[in-house]
Amino acid sequence: MSESLLTAATSKFGQAEVYRVESESHPVSFESNKLKEIMRRDTSGVALRVIDDKRIGFTSTTNSEREMEMLDRAGSLAPFGSEAFFNFPEPTEYPTVDIFDPAVLEISQSSMVETGQSLIERLLDEWPDLLCDARIGWGTGRGRIMNSAGIDEAYEQTSYYCSLGAQLIRGTDMLNIWTGSSSSHVLEENELDRLLQTVRRSLRWSENIAKATPSTGDIPVIFTPRGFAATLLHPLLSGFNGKNVVNESSPLCERWGEKIVDENISVYDNPLIGGASGSRPFDDEGVASTKTALIENGIAGQPLLDLQTAGQLGKLSTGAAGRGLATTPSPSSSVIDVAAGDTHFEDMIAGIKEGLIVEELLGAGQGNELGGDFRANVSLGYRIANGEIVGRVKDTMVSGNVYSVLSQVEYIGDSPEWIFGSLRSPAIQCRGVEVATKSE
Repeated sequence: MSESLLTAATSKFGQAEVYRVESESHPVSFESNKLKEIMRRDTSGVALRVIDDKRIGFTSTTNSEREMEMLDRAGSLAPFGSEAFFNFPEPTEYPTVDIFDPAVLEISQSSMVETGQSLIERLLDEWPDLLCDARIGWGTGRGRIMNSAGIDEAYEQTSYYCSLGAQLIRGTDMLNIWTGSSSSHVLEENELDRLLQTVRRSLRWSENIAKATPSTGDIPVIFTPRGFAATLLHPLLSGFNGKNVVNESSPLCERWGEKIVDENISVYDNPLIGGASGSRPFDDEGVASTKTALIENGIAGQPLLDLQTAGQLGKLSTGAAGRGLATTPSPSSSVIDVAAGDTHFEDMIAGIKEGLIVEELLGAGQGNELGGDFRANVSLGYRIANGEIVGRVKDTMVSGNVYSVLSQVEYIGDSPEWIFGSLRSPAIQCRGVEVATKSE
């Protein structure tokens, strides 16, 4: 059906693209220490994008019997679509990326149930009052892209994930901890154990309640890998999004090639890392995947571009197109890889007389995120006093600007961690973060 749809669309419009996806997933979930559900989900669909009189027409369907109807819909929508600043790409060579593990397809529902039960039981052995949630699952997906310029490519990717949450209620105090990991490969026992140890560590650090020390940016703050993801990642990436560069809302528009953060900070978008959930041989427009230096040694590299934004800027696509079945492509990150440093996490803590560790936020995204600002309540964080963690902080808010904060880096951790398979980051200690606490 894809071939006939493309042939008909090319004949009618000249330029056309067919994007087909199929997926199968097998999730198992636990809620409040008990098995909640075992499911199977199957999805499939096709999207058609055409360029008609230099305008983009787009439509999609999940009904295989009505695919040919998309021809008329795409044509009727094109006059109202955006102006096309690109032509569909021609065939090229694609890198080989390790994103398919046949062992994933052999995982049974009973083994996933056993994994969830084991993780929860091991937590309850030490904290019997916990309410634990867990999600374990595997899936496989296949994407195929064809266009009128001659591309006809497909790849299949497997996924396996496990997330673990714990809730502890003591009077009016409610503690929520959540962590998880995903990969194109089967998660090994040591990775599952790391998730367990992460929750255990947070529970131990949270046994006492400590009041954070207010600061205008002069005390050190450590962002764990999860803390970096929750606090700094989104305002940072917004500056590199091609759409924001095109509409000149990015603060980096005139700063490419300039130093924007500390020279020890390097951040890459790298879809070539084997096993990572966001890795792929080509993006959702058929452009070959490459490693893109967003920041290298503190210097701004280049934005993430799809075909449209690249054309608007007079540049080439960086292979950063992402899309859903019902949405047109747009620039997005694949796998963010933050370069590690040379400092042990424990040594960071030991060297701080008064400071804060940030792991999770509540209500992230407040403030001018496009300008790099962040402002949110700390839902999981810890006070450091005289080189030791003395307890979990409550009623605490952090704020600042990601470019300012990452320009005041003191130490970078030597042990980067994967956060849900799409971010690898070390802990980062810096200044410049304002810390506010609720008055008694």
